[in-house]
Amino acid sequence: MQSPTNFLKRKGWHQTAIIAIIGVIYIFASWLLSFDNLAGFTAIPRAFAWLGVNFKPTASSTEFLPKIWQKLLQTVLLAIASTVVASAISIFVALLGSKVTGINGTVQTIVRGIASFLRNIPLVAWSMILLFSFKQSDFTGFLALLLLSIGYLIRAFMEIIEDEASETMLALKATGASYFQVIFQAVLPQILPSILSWILYMIENNVRDATLVGILTGTGIGFIFDVYFKSFRYDAAGMTVLAIIIVVIALETISNQIRRVIL
Repeated sequence: MQSPTNFLKRKGWHQTAIIAIIGVIYIFASWLLSFDNLAGFTAIPRAFAWLGVNFKPTASSTEFLPKIWQKLLQTVLLAIASTVVASAISIFVALLGSKVTGINGTVQTIVRGIASFLRNIPLVAWSMILLFSFKQSDFTGFLALLLLSIGYLIRAFMEIIEDEASETMLALKATGASYFQVIFQAVLPQILPSILSWILYMIENNVRDATLVGILTGTGIGFIFDVYFKSFRYDAAGMTVLAIIIVVIALETISNQIRRVIL
C-alpha cells in the first residue's frame, strides 16, 4: 500500500509536470506568433492608465444618460425576452431528449445533436449569419441570443431531469401513473427550482452578451457604445460602460436573492 507521503509527492510531481508543459506550450505559441511577452506585460499598466484618463465620465457626458438608459432598458428587455422564449422551448425539447423522460433513443440522439450544434456556434457567428438575413434590427439580436440560449438550456435541463427526477419517474411509473401525469405532476414540480435558477443565470449572461450583439447588429446599448467610441466621445463611452456595470451588478444581486428563496 502506498504511503500518504509518497502519494502526495507523486501528486506534486504530476502537478509540476502539467504546469511545466503548459508553460512550454505558451512559450512555443508566443514564439510562433512573434509575441513580445515583455512589451505586452509592460503595456498593461499604460493601457489601464489611458482608460482611466479617457474613459472617465465627465459632467458633459451626463447629457447622454437619457439615451443610454433607454437603450440599456431595451437591451435588458431583449435579453429577458430571448431567455424566456428559449426556456419554454428548451423545457419541452429537454423532456424529449432526456434519458429519463425521452420517447426513444432516436429522438434523444437528435435532440442532443441539435443542442450541441446550437451551443457550439459562437454568438458572434450567429449574429453575423443572421445579420445577412434579417439586417440590422432588434429581431436579429433576439434570434442570436435565442438560438445560443436554447443550445445551453436544453443541455442543462436534460442534466437536471436525469439527476433529480430519475427515481421519481421510475417510482411513479411503477404505480401505474401515465406518462403525462408523471411529467406534469411530479417531474416538472420537482425540477422547477433548478430550472428557474438556470433561467436567471441565462438572463444575466444574455444581458452581457446582448451588448456585444448590439455592436454587431447595430441595436441596443452596444450600438450606442460603438457610436460614442468611434466618434472619440470616450467620456460618453465610459458612462455607457459604467451604466452597463451597474445594471449587471443589480441583476446579479436580484438573481442571487431569488435563488436563495427558491432553492
